[in-house]
Amino acid sequence: MIRYTLKCDDGHEFESWFPSSTSYDTQRARGLVTCPTCNSAKVEKAVMAPSVARTDKGMPDREPVGAPASGPDAGAAAEAPSAEATPVAMMARPDSELRTLIRQLRDHIVANSDDVGDSFADLARKMHDGEIEHRPIRGEATVEEVKALREDEVEVFPLPVLPEDRN
Repeated sequence: MIRYTLKCDDGHEFESWFPSSTSYDTQRARGLVTCPTCNSAKVEKAVMAPSVARTDKGMPDREPVGAPASGPDAGAAAEAPSAEATPVAMMARPDSELRTLIRQLRDHIVANSDDVGDSFADLARKMHDGEIEHRPIRGEATVEEVKALREDEVEVFPLPVLPEDRN
């Protein structure tokens, strides 16, 4: 993965991650890289300093902003960033909106269905066959159980899982 600092034609700076530099070039050419502030697809790489780890002491090569300074200029401590600093977007607006919609869908399903746990495949099949009354359910099923349900035309849909749900 590679992180680029990007800048749109309106001057908004943001960061984004790409699998490779080729991937960035391809996505940019297709108009898929857009500014999260103004949605402009006219985006270029901004000048950025590489982040290189020190090997001599295992310590960062700079002091954190706002930390006490040391040395001859000890009285001139760095100023903390403004509270009104522009936040850095870690994902483009369409990705953020998609994740919000997926989360809303998932929350709606969870709020309006019964969790039947490991009994999901059995109960879904019984409902499909008319053995028990239909109702919205959710639960867990193995890959093999899901394949068998789909082969028998039982409608099942996996709940979307977002990366942050796994943390």
